[in-house]
This record gives sequence, C-alpha cells and structure tokens, in this order.
Amino acid sequence: MAQNKGWGGRFVIEDMAPEEVVTPEDFTEEQVMIGEAARAFLEGEIRPRDAEIEALDYKLTVELMRKAGELGLLGADVPEAYGGLGLDKVSSTLLAETLAEASSFALSVGAHVGIGTLPIVFFGTPGQKSKYLPDLSTGKRIAAYCLTEPSSGSDALGAKTTARLNAEGTHYKLNGSKLYITNSGFADVFIVYAKVNGDHFTAFIVERGLPGFSIGPEEHKMGIKGSSTCPIFFDDTPVPVENVLGEVGKGHLIAFNILNIGRFKLAAACVGGAKETIGLAAKYANGRKQFGRPIASFPLIGAKLADMNIAAYVTESMVYRTAGWIDEMLQSTEAQGGDASQAGARAAKAISEYALECSINKVFATEALDYVADEAVQIHGGYGYIKEYKVERIYRDSRINRIFEGTNEINRMLIPGTLMKKALKGDLPLLRKARALQAELLQPMPLPAFDEPLAKETYRIGQAKRTFLAVGGLAVQKYGLALEQQQEVLCLLADMMIQTFAMESAALRTRKMLFRAAGASADAAASARIRNATDMTVVFVQEAMERVERYAKTALSALETGDSLQTQLAVLKKLLRAPLDDVISLKRGIAARVIRSQQYTL
Repeated sequence: MAQNKGWGGRFVIEDMAPEEVVTPEDFTEEQVMIGEAARAFLEGEIRPRDAEIEALDYKLTVELMRKAGELGLLGADVPEAYGGLGLDKVSSTLLAETLAEASSFALSVGAHVGIGTLPIVFFGTPGQKSKYLPDLSTGKRIAAYCLTEPSSGSDALGAKTTARLNAEGTHYKLNGSKLYITNSGFADVFIVYAKVNGDHFTAFIVERGLPGFSIGPEEHKMGIKGSSTCPIFFDDTPVPVENVLGEVGKGHLIAFNILNIGRFKLAAACVGGAKETIGLAAKYANGRKQFGRPIASFPLIGAKLADMNIAAYVTESMVYRTAGWIDEMLQSTEAQGGDASQAGARAAKAISEYALECSINKVFATEALDYVADEAVQIHGGYGYIKEYKVERIYRDSRINRIFEGTNEINRMLIPGTLMKKALKGDLPLLRKARALQAELLQPMPLPAFDEPLAKETYRIGQAKRTFLAVGGLAVQKYGLALEQQQEVLCLLADMMIQTFAMESAALRTRKMLFRAAGASADAAASARIRNATDMTVVFVQEAMERVERYAKTALSALETGDSLQTQLAVLKKLLRAPLDDVISLKRGIAARVIRSQQYTL
C-alpha cells in the first residue's frame, strides 16, 4: 500500500500501481478463518431457522445475535480493550459479505455492529466505551441507530427532535420521534440525534426503558420482513448528561462519518448478496429444461449469468480496494497517538478522507445487486415470482438498499460535491489538472501500442479520467458555484466517476493477479481464474466506456451549443477511440465457467 498518501478522490487525476491495492486474493490466513467462522455460523445456525427469522421472531433473533457475539462475530470493530476483536476493516468487510446470505438477520447484525456500535467505538468517552462496548460486542445488549424522522430523511440536519438541559444540569429532556429504526423492537441501546435547545445537533446514547421513551408498532415492509423496523417516541425522556456522545453541537460529525462507514458496509453486504443470487440462478438454469435442454445452454441465459458475474467481480474489487484504504488511514491515525479525548475527531478525519469512495461503493453496489436480483428472477421465469424460491425474497429485500444510508440520488450529489470541496481546500490539484488538460486536448493523440495484457483497458481508464476532467472543467467554467444547483449535470459527473472507479478497481485487481502469475508458475486452476478475471475486466471496461461516452455527450449537450458543442464532441471522440473486443465471445466463455461451477466464479 502507498504509505498514508490519502488517496481520497485522487483516482480521477492520478494512477495507482496494482501492488498498492488490497484485493480478495490478499486475504491472510486469519482473514480466511474469520470468513469460514462466519460461514459455519450461517450454515449451522441461521439457515435451519430461516423461516422463523423471516416471521419476525424477536426472541430468536436476539438469541442468535448473542450466539454470534459469543463467537466474536459482533466484535470485529470493537477494540480488544473493550471486549472486542479489534480487527482490521478488511476482516470486518469479509464478515459483512459472508453474513449477507442471512437476509433479514444480516440486516439486524449489520445495524448493530455498524451504525449502532461504531459511534461509541469512534466517538465515545472512555467511560462510555467501558460501559457499553463489552456488552455490545457479545450481544448482551443490542444497538440501534436513530436519525430519520417523519419530516427529515435526506435532510438529516432538519431534525425536529429536541433536547433541553434540566434546571439541575444533570439530564437532557428529549422530545420528538424517529422513524424506520432498525432493531428498535428489541434493541437496548439507541444512538439518538436531537437538537439541544432546538438548535445544536447532538448525539446521545439512550437506553431502553427510560421514562417517556416508547416504541411504536412494527412497520409492514415490502422486504427485509424478518428485521424489526419501528418508530420511537420521546416525551420528556431524561437522558444523563454523561450520555452525550461527542460534543454538543457536533453531532453532524458523528452522523455523517458513521453514515460513510454504513454506506461502505452496505456495499460489502451487496457483494455477498450478489454472489448468493448468482449461485441460485446458475443452479436453476442448469436444472430447468425447455425445448428439451437446460436453459443454461441458451446463449441469452448465459449472457445474463456472465453479466451478473462481472457485476459481482467489479463490486468486490471496489469494496476491498476501499477497505484497504480505510484501514491504512485508521492505522496511521492510531500510530500518531496524541490526546485520547481527540481520538474521535482523528478517526472522523480518517474516515472522511474516503467519504467520496464510500458513496461510490454504495451507489454501484446497491444498483449492481438490484440488477443481479432482477436478472435472477428473469432466469427463474414465473417461478421467480413465487415465494417458495428465494430469489423472490432477494428481489424484494434488495430494493431498500438504494434508499438506506442516504438515497442513491443524495449520494450521487455528494460524489462531485465532495470532490470539489477537496479541490477548493487545496487537498486535490483538480482544477490545475483540468486547466492543463485543455492544452493537451489540442495536441494529436495517437493510439499507443497495446502489447501487454490489459494495456488497452488501462489506457481507456486514463481516457475516462481525462473525459471527466474535460466535462467537469467546462461545467465549472459555465456555472461556477451555481453548479451545485445543476443536479442533472452533477449526476452525470457522478456517474462518470463511478464508472471510472469501478473500471480501475477491476483492472488493478486483475493486473495484480497477472503480475503475480508472471513471477511464478501458476497451476491450471490459477491460470483459469486469471483468464476469467481478464475476460471480465475487458468486457466491463469496454461496456463502461460506452456508458461514460453517453454521460459525457449528455452533459456536453447541456453545457454547449452550436459549433462549440460540435468541437467538444469531436474532442470527446478523439479521447474515447480505441479498438473493440468481441464481448459476445468473451461473455460466452465467462458464462460457461459460471454454469459449470454453479456459483459466482473467479
């Protein structure tokens, strides 16, 4: 890994070497064992009781969460000093991916270990950590995160819940309500956001059973039916002053940084969900016969399985690349030492370095899983619409992911917005790079020789970065600070960044595999994996570049007219030209491997 360079947002202007990224092929023996422990728990404890969990059995869910806690599956992110395992983010990412197949139970666990527990891990005082983290890491107590309100969803700072200090100065009285709170039916500890004196947005640790604290009825949801989702209400609920989390008026630092981690963890869960869904679809396609042969033998079904597998490979590459970055920043922060009371602020700064990438992961992963789930239902045909088949549930369950942790629309606005903020603060030489590109675009651009594996794909990714800079530079020139009001253009810029990050993550992972193989004799199985990874990368880059071109053309049409538009379109054509591959043939090879293995295949 690059030593604490702080790569947040830099992928649009700089290139990274393959050896600097973390990939699933880098898992240590310990990390593999952690994944295996989660898999054993899933197969031994969750699958046999799946129907009961889906029927929303509070008692069973809590019982199983405590069993998970006893195995250490709830304490990955909790420091050892407070009863947890203190694992790296790659390990906890692997846990989230593996447990994703537990459906609603996975959501209950994810809300508990992520947005429920991490605010105390990163921002709690030593006293708060000692009081709550040991019980949270074992499942003796269950956590919930309470941000959304009836009148404030995407606008989190528009919350109406208030907190007022009593005359004695010992307690804050909370009044208001929260909506759609996961785990609320059985949680013991709630991270609640309220405005002190109606103005200062602040986080509180609230315990179940306090006077004036009540839980509403379960919501009747489209999916994730086995998870608890209720409203909660506060009526002069007294919360001790020592339960203020962080500083009064600084709740936004906690809320937004925890949401960053939540977005990233959600993307990891989508990887696990996509892999499971591919396995279900491939097994069904092999077993279902039409016209006297398995439907898996028909090219159009094979093409679906290939595209599903490619989506999972790319998403997985993005997620573990980002996990490695977050690990590096957090480890660097811990190594700096310093005042323990400022540990939360330092952790927040480390997490915020990759806020942009967390949003990219969230958007791409949730939409990839939706695509995979939709195609799995299509492969199942009418059976996919029947409750007996799990793809029906996966299809329903996956839909919430594009709403959780900030809607995908909000995250798309955050991606270019965060990039511009970093540039204006001087953390990123974005504008200088954009200006330098203007002169470069006037020069001839002969195509280089593509002699090495993935050389063409690496070149095309570089051209995608230049395209983003060119279009983004024009947008800034035209609108200036008013660009934030041009949501359609911002969305197009975000989509270009998302596709670029996705392409580069897959290409770097595959190139790392190729470089390793070049220095050692690979067996037949390893060679097959590398071939498959290479084929998937080639297909994805070619098709992603077509999307980048479409986004760029749409944006340019909004930014320029007449001859100026034609000039810009000519420049775009020059930037994006490259030889094409026969993706139909490549997909047939990918599909054959998925069909043969009947699971997600690398």
